[in-house]
Parts: sequence; C-alpha cells; structure tokens
Amino acid sequence: MTKTRQEPPKAGPDGQQSPYPAVNAEELSRNLLRLFEQGGHVLAEFIERDDAKMGPYSAASEMTEATTTMTELTQQWMSDPANFAQAQSKLLQSYAQLWNNTVMRMFGETVKPVAEPDPGDNRFKHPEWSQNPYFDFWKQAYLLTARWADDMLLNTEGLEGKDRQRAEFYMRQVTSALSPSNFPLTNPEVLHETLATNAENLVQGMTLLAEDMKKSGDLLKISQTDATAFEVGRNLATTPGKVVYQNDILQLIQYTPTTDQVREIPLLIAPPWINKFYVLDLTPAKSLIKYLVDQGFTVFVISWVNPDATLAHKSFEDYMQEGILSATDAVKRETGVDKINVTGYCVGGTLLATTLSYLATRGEDLFNSASFLTTQIDFTFAGDLLLFTDEEQLESLNELMTERGYLDGSRMANVFNMLRPRDLIWPYIVNNYLLGKKPFPFDLLFWNQDSTRMAPVNHNFYLREFYNENRLAKGQLSVAGTRLDVGKVKIPVFELAAKEDHIAPAKSVYAGSLLLGGDVEFVLSGSGHIAGVINPPDKMKYQYWTDGKHADTLDGWLKTAKEHPGSWWPYWSEWLHERSGDWTVPREPGETLGAIEDAPGSYVKAKT
Repeated sequence: MTKTRQEPPKAGPDGQQSPYPAVNAEELSRNLLRLFEQGGHVLAEFIERDDAKMGPYSAASEMTEATTTMTELTQQWMSDPANFAQAQSKLLQSYAQLWNNTVMRMFGETVKPVAEPDPGDNRFKHPEWSQNPYFDFWKQAYLLTARWADDMLLNTEGLEGKDRQRAEFYMRQVTSALSPSNFPLTNPEVLHETLATNAENLVQGMTLLAEDMKKSGDLLKISQTDATAFEVGRNLATTPGKVVYQNDILQLIQYTPTTDQVREIPLLIAPPWINKFYVLDLTPAKSLIKYLVDQGFTVFVISWVNPDATLAHKSFEDYMQEGILSATDAVKRETGVDKINVTGYCVGGTLLATTLSYLATRGEDLFNSASFLTTQIDFTFAGDLLLFTDEEQLESLNELMTERGYLDGSRMANVFNMLRPRDLIWPYIVNNYLLGKKPFPFDLLFWNQDSTRMAPVNHNFYLREFYNENRLAKGQLSVAGTRLDVGKVKIPVFELAAKEDHIAPAKSVYAGSLLLGGDVEFVLSGSGHIAGVINPPDKMKYQYWTDGKHADTLDGWLKTAKEHPGSWWPYWSEWLHERSGDWTVPREPGETLGAIEDAPGSYVKAKT
C-alpha cells in the first residue's frame, strides 16, 4: 500500500511553521488498529521461531548472555560503593548541566553541547538532532550515559582477558540497542514520517518485518538491501569463464583471458566457504577477479558448494584434499605447469595455510608462491569471534548441526552482524521497520545476505581446533595423519591485513605471518574485512602500508611502514608478476579438461 502523506503545515498567525504536519485522526486510528493487529500476528509467529528460543547464536541466547554479563558487571561496580557513588555523582552532574543547557536553549540562548557524536556517527545526522532541543536532549543524554558506562568498564579492576572482552562486547550490544535513534518517539525522522503518513510507515514496517521472517532461515535476517535488484550471473559475478572441474564440494572456474599474452604460472584463489566467492567478482568495476585477468594472469577460482545434510560428513581434511588439492591438480592438468600460485581469503586462507603446512611437512612442492588476504593462522588475537567458541557453545552448536546435518547460514550471519551492531543491525531496523522503507540496492550487502550453510564436521573442527585451541599456531594440529609445522612453509608469501578488520583483526593476521618460515611481504590496507580487500584502483579510497621493518608486533611494524594512497591491488599485481614466470599465449577455459558450464556455475546459485 502506498503511504498517504499529509500536506506540509502552513504558517500560523505568528509566522512560525511547525516542522510536523497535522494528523488525520481517523486515518491515524485506523492505521494504529492495523498495526496492533498485524503486530500481534508477527509476535505470535516470532515466539514460535528459533529466534525466541535458547540456542546457538539466537537472539534469546544473546539477550540472556548480555543481561547476565551486565548484571555481573553492575554488581562488581557496586562492590566498591565509594567509587560507584562518585562515578554516579559525575554522571548526575553531567545530566544537570545538560538539563540547564536545554532550558537555556528553549529560551533562545545559544549554548555549547555537553556531548557531541563522534565523527562518522550517522545515527544523528538528521538536522533536528541538533536544532530541536527535545531531540538534542535525548541525543546528548544517551551519549553521556554510553560514554560513562564505557569509562566505568575501562576502569574496572580485576577484569582481564576473555572476561573483559566479553563485557566490552555486550556493553557494545546494549549501548547500540539503547540509542534514541532506535525508538519512534525519540527519533525525529521516524516521528515526522509517522505524523506525515498517519502511522502508515509503521504498518509498512510491520509488513516488511513479516516478509523478512518468512524469508529467513533459523534466525531473522534483516533485509540490508533490495534483493530484487541483483542476480548472480546477470549483474553480479559476470566475468566470463567456464567451470572446468567439479566434485562434491567445489566447482573450479577458469576465466577467459582478455590480454594478448598471459603469465606462464596460473593463479588459483580459495575463498572462504562461509560466504560465496563472488565477493571477489561483484560488478565489473569492483571485481578483483576481472582486474587480475586484465593484468594478464590465468585465474582460477574455487566456488564452494552450499552443503546440505547429504554432505554432513565432509571434514576439514576433505576440504583440503577434495578442495584445494583437487583444484590444484585440476589447474596443473589444465595448464600443463608443474607449480602454480595460490591465494586464500579469510577462512579459505586458513585452509590454505593448513594445506601448505601439510605439504611442507611431507616434503611436497606444489606451489610457487602463496598470498593470504585477511587470513588468520594464529588465533591468539582473533577478536570478538572468540566469544562464540567456548566449550559450552560449541557443544550446543554441534548438537544442532548433528541433528539437522548442517548449520543454517543465518546463525553465522547473525554473529558477523553482532560484531558491528551500530552499522549492520540498527540502521536497517530503523529504515525498514520504523520508517517503513525498503532498503537501497547495494551489491555488497546483497552478497552479505546470500549466506551459505556449513557442513557440521568441517565447521566444528574449524571452530574447535583453530579458534578454541589454536592448534596450528602451537604446532599441535594433525591433519590426514600428519603433524603440521607452519614454520616449514618456505615459499614466498604475500600477506594482507585490513586495519579496521573485526573478523580477522590486523593484529592477529600479523602474528600469524611471523610463524611462516620463508619471506613474507606484509601489507596493511585501510578499512575493514571486505572494503579493505575490495578496493579498486580507480576509486582512490583508503590507503595501504608497506615496507615496515620486521617487528614482534603490528604496532612495531607500523612505526617504520610507508603509507601509500589508494588501492593495494597494483602493488600485489606487481608482486605476482615477479613470481609468475614468462609470458605465453592466452589459455581459453577448458582447453584440456573441457567446459562443464558457464561461469559463475551452478553451485554459487544454490540458496540457503
């Protein structure tokens, strides 16, 4: 239904115009009744969903954990009554100053804010957050409280290690949720839209929530983009190529050359199986794959299967043997070379590091060089994801996966969104469910929502052996009957970390690079886990750092590193060219193995 907007209000006798339109009482009442009725149905359905039940990474579980953590933290604060009273007094003084300022503003005086949003905080960009004393009061009161709580947590003694990390994580969830921008009566944009449409926006928002619930898997996936605007193979993942090999867990894509000559040594890319490969091949302007092809490389990419219960038995070893090693063999047979270059991204990089350690320990030599993009080898500093891999959660997760034969992609998507709730959860709740607007089309967010399932045996091994036990870094991991030593990996390595990465923190990536036994070219890019990697040269966004002197920590490396503007892609391309042999004639996909189907293949199109 199209919203009926009210005409802008006319100026009154005093010449002043209210920023809010007058409502149509009859239409407002009708819409509120529709809202209550529809809301009742949605709530009843939500209660029956897994979101409202205790289970791995569900909303109910995380709310319970947040409540428990905050309760324990408050009790710890109150155990020192004197300090707690002093801290409360400072907060109350800030409130009093804010109230005095608000009263002065209401009488027309100009006063300096007590608290202002951080640069880049888009929650309070609407003009009325600053111009209207009412909304400005709520904004500043929230900022004062949130910063007070953060300071209290920072100065809490006796809170160390994982306990502090857990408290900081759930404090971030709570303060993000309690922002006045998330509530209709304290968000000027929502309030204006509600009055302008006589609450039709809230009815529309409830409809969008119901639609999201129907489209979601185990857990609610809030729509982050207009999914109808994109289709894999039509306007995403369109770089020409062929599927030249496939087995139960992968399709191998070879891309069509675009240059008169290509480098002799081909490049195989192993993306993460937690997401789909086409993050590396979004639109042509953003495609890292197209960029590499245009630089004269013969590029192969693994497209992992979206596993169902029939593949529940597939293990981490299978992903190594039937994944990277089978793909490597196929690339060598297709191109007729003895060695290839290989790249791993995120989880695909961790699998690659394991594979390289396995080969090095056995004395096998298949690769000429390796590149790792935002990849963790040492998980000591793995960030907030460590909070989701304790023994109790892993047992609960394993029980769920064993029962179903897979892990629904919505569970891991929920975890990743919780790492940045202010950016990946609440803006879409406000836009979709309060403003009643469909989200804007955005290719990267379409990919982000196109999640995959996980095979239980493989996923459990990955979380337990790497995140929980960190066995590869400790030299304690055995795969296929072989005890692995990552220090035996001697081939040249290009290692990329992203400065603001919440999934593979740069500190963690750097620590892992120190374990490798050969020459490592470490590069740090600006931005985060995705934007730090998908950064085309023509955009001139962000920056990257190179040539830091060897140091025990990332901070030490950065002290001597050189900063460069723009994309790291050309720098990596030059590094690859030096390790890719001579020029040779272009290779058409499937000249030896034959072509199974056009890129991007069928595996990537399987929905969860």
